[in-house]
Amino acid sequence: MHCSSVVIADSHPVVLQGLMSVLRPENGFKVVASCTDGRKCIDAIRSLAPDIALLDLSLSGLSGLEILAIANSESLSTRLVFFTASVEDRELIELSAGGAHGLILKNVALEIFLKSLRHVADGRRLWPLSLSEQPLSREQREIANSENVLTVLTDRERQIMRLVSEGLSNKEIGRRLNIVDGTIKVHLHNIFQKLEISNRTVLAALAISENDGAAVPSGSQVRRFRKE
Repeated sequence: MHCSSVVIADSHPVVLQGLMSVLRPENGFKVVASCTDGRKCIDAIRSLAPDIALLDLSLSGLSGLEILAIANSESLSTRLVFFTASVEDRELIELSAGGAHGLILKNVALEIFLKSLRHVADGRRLWPLSLSEQPLSREQREIANSENVLTVLTDRERQIMRLVSEGLSNKEIGRRLNIVDGTIKVHLHNIFQKLEISNRTVLAALAISENDGAAVPSGSQVRRFRKE
């Protein structure tokens, strides 16, 4: 069985010990370095070039977002997956737009955790539908990874999707497109149904990913967006 090499990083030794006990060759993984801070993590990624780096967002020395920015600037090939107890919508958008390969919450079931990492090892990106422990379904991941994600949307729906990703509220979108707020809500409902998503966070992440393609912006370039 081929084993994907993994660097793990977390400030809690007990978490690292738990990860090492799970990421074993019989499960398809081999831990090549275990780090307790961000600087050691990026050094291990540089020197060992692992297939995957599994790291917490909150590390001393360098944060997860800072490590992601460094990995992008140095064109490091390692796929970064964030393993964290909680995440804000803003961070989710920044991670997705910054090119991270996924996020897994620490309360996820072991079977889903391993399945999620295997998806990443296969080159697929993995994002939660919302701020919950469940990853996207297979169909939703295919939508997120598809180069033709926008083909299911009308021209007006694509306009609204783009404006959501720019941080505009429903009222601001209505003024921009000269349509009433209620019509925007109807369009958003239709977009969510077509893309099988349930919130603006994922919609904005999809729009950013689709629009930026190969040239993914850094997290600082991602605008915040409002719910209404």
